[in-house]
Amino acid sequence: MTLKTPFEPAQPPHARQHPLSDTRHGVTRTDEYAWMRAENWQEVFRDPSKLDPAIRAHLEAENAYQAKLMADTADLRKALFAEMKGRIKEDDSSVPMKDGPYAYGSSYRLGGQHPRYFRKPAGGGEEEILLDGDREAEGKAYFQLGGLDHSADHKRLLWASDDKGSEFYTLRVRDLTTGTELADVIESTGGGGTWAADNEGFFYTLLDDNHRPSKVLFHKLGDDTANDRLIYEETDPGFFMNVGGTRRNDWIMISISDHETSEYRIVSAADPLGTPRLVAARETGLQYDLEEGGDIFFILTNEGGAKDFKIMTAPAADPVRANWKELVAHQPGRLILSIMGFKDYLVRLERFEGLPRIVVRERATGEEHAIAFDEEAYSLGMAGSYEYDTDVLRFSYSSMTTPAQVFDYDMRTRERTLLKTQEVPSGHDPAAYVTRRLMAPAEDGETVPVSLLYHRDTPLDGSAPCLLYGYGSYGITIPASFNTNCLSLVDRGFVYAIAHVRGGKDKGYGWYDDGKKAHKQNTFKDFIAVAKHLVAERYTSPDRIVAQGGSAGGMLMGAVANMAPAAFGAIIAEVPFVDVLNTMLDASLPLTPPEWPEWGNPIASEEDYRTIAAYSPYDNVGALDYPPVLALAGLTDPRVTYWEPAKWVARLRERKSGHNPVLFKINMDSGHAGASGRFSRLEEIAYTYAFALKVTGKAAV
Repeated sequence: MTLKTPFEPAQPPHARQHPLSDTRHGVTRTDEYAWMRAENWQEVFRDPSKLDPAIRAHLEAENAYQAKLMADTADLRKALFAEMKGRIKEDDSSVPMKDGPYAYGSSYRLGGQHPRYFRKPAGGGEEEILLDGDREAEGKAYFQLGGLDHSADHKRLLWASDDKGSEFYTLRVRDLTTGTELADVIESTGGGGTWAADNEGFFYTLLDDNHRPSKVLFHKLGDDTANDRLIYEETDPGFFMNVGGTRRNDWIMISISDHETSEYRIVSAADPLGTPRLVAARETGLQYDLEEGGDIFFILTNEGGAKDFKIMTAPAADPVRANWKELVAHQPGRLILSIMGFKDYLVRLERFEGLPRIVVRERATGEEHAIAFDEEAYSLGMAGSYEYDTDVLRFSYSSMTTPAQVFDYDMRTRERTLLKTQEVPSGHDPAAYVTRRLMAPAEDGETVPVSLLYHRDTPLDGSAPCLLYGYGSYGITIPASFNTNCLSLVDRGFVYAIAHVRGGKDKGYGWYDDGKKAHKQNTFKDFIAVAKHLVAERYTSPDRIVAQGGSAGGMLMGAVANMAPAAFGAIIAEVPFVDVLNTMLDASLPLTPPEWPEWGNPIASEEDYRTIAAYSPYDNVGALDYPPVLALAGLTDPRVTYWEPAKWVARLRERKSGHNPVLFKINMDSGHAGASGRFSRLEEIAYTYAFALKVTGKAAV
């Protein structure tokens, strides 16, 4: 029996139509809502007050409509927020990480929204606050800290912040002796920088008007920023670029990549104005990452058909491709995710048989051993290190029932030291919950991993509501990690499920390849197959499944809503990439050229055009009985522009059949990541959870 829509009747905003036609590859499409794309969108990202008043009025009407339909959940949202906040240790602190004479870390104060960064003497002593995020955020509707990098002599802090949500970061330098800011202020950067060896200047990426990191520059402290030295300029708009340093402070690395090709250029940190040296020229499909190793570089690469990657070495003095030598061979089915070099060890994080593990290799002997855990599904990650000459590796572990733990691991003695376990102040009993790993049969015979979390008292007779989360793009693997927020649903009888669909790397690099470009439909079909499997296994019922995804996962939501609307009880699409074809046809947008390797280039290729047109959610909205839909967006989002969900919502309302509502909530003061501040973000999560509870009839529980 289908649940009746629990929303009171209300008149949604009427979006005027102003048809605009476009013909490509002999196909003409008409976009009746193209006017929602502000002509001055670059200016709006920098100053939201410049938005066309007509567009602003429409977006504000959308907010008024969703507020009316969700008004009856006000008390529930407060309760959810209080629960989620109660699971956070408000004055939490990271475990400080040693770097020479100091150990650096971050913490929160009671009631604080933003982190504070501190250091203390490595041997023990008083804590010194270096940067207070709450203080820097005062008086700002939005505030987000970017990268921080303390100089090797521990005298200065290079830090970045964004106060629009548009991810144009401002770089500043703080004197750690006096606590004052230097006059060196640089606007429109990519969000971080890295110091030269003498600590008297730093490298950074500069964003152009289309929000692309087009230049790497060097700034010498005290100089006019207009005179900053251009180190490298990337002229191909299809490539991302960033700059970073090494822990030995000997190299500056400029990494350039799209989703399938990479290139590195290196500069001696002691010669910041030197000409960057090319390591290996970009070659379509060749990927490699460079990692320090003293007199050598370690190279993680797919060179020579190593689909799941292998590790090679090259002399640091001349690391060109001709000098690469194999160190760890390619092993099909063992995906090497990342590597980290130390003086005596090489550490790699890999995924084998669907689960992560850390492998430590002694450089002198080649002997290897693995750090692994026994739970059915878990998350494992390397936490990094400031120091190169050390035997200690820091890593983190959690599962859907086990709170996050931080360990120091002695690579020589193989002893683990538990440094911290995530505290849940309101209490958490792991034994009250069950986590499972299922394999759902896909349409073509593949099996799709599914991670489940539910309360041990939840009936598994098909009556439980389910929040089914999916992403499935860019090779990103969604970890089965501990999430205190979802307990508010699980404690109310929900089954919380993660569908590890194709497009991620959950089952190796091939799992990613089988969910991109011409194979993108596999991502959507996998998600639908998971929903059907959960029903077949009596975990839930179709009308009780709330599907959720964000960004490219929001595109997944739009696609499955078009393909199988009856398979879901509701759809939550956060910052959804739903206007895929129009966006990939607009080369002026920030991410379009770099995204062509992921989705295809519909400008140059008719095949790519037709492939994208076949699934692009906005282009495939039909006269279907869609379940209730909630879309969320941010006005200054440079990744998924606000007009994508705005147009999608308008077309859904125009074309759909049935009476289920389509809600659109847009944050007028934020971008892709939603509200800034940890508690403001919890309020947004409480809103989406209240929607899920409302549509499944659990709002009063």
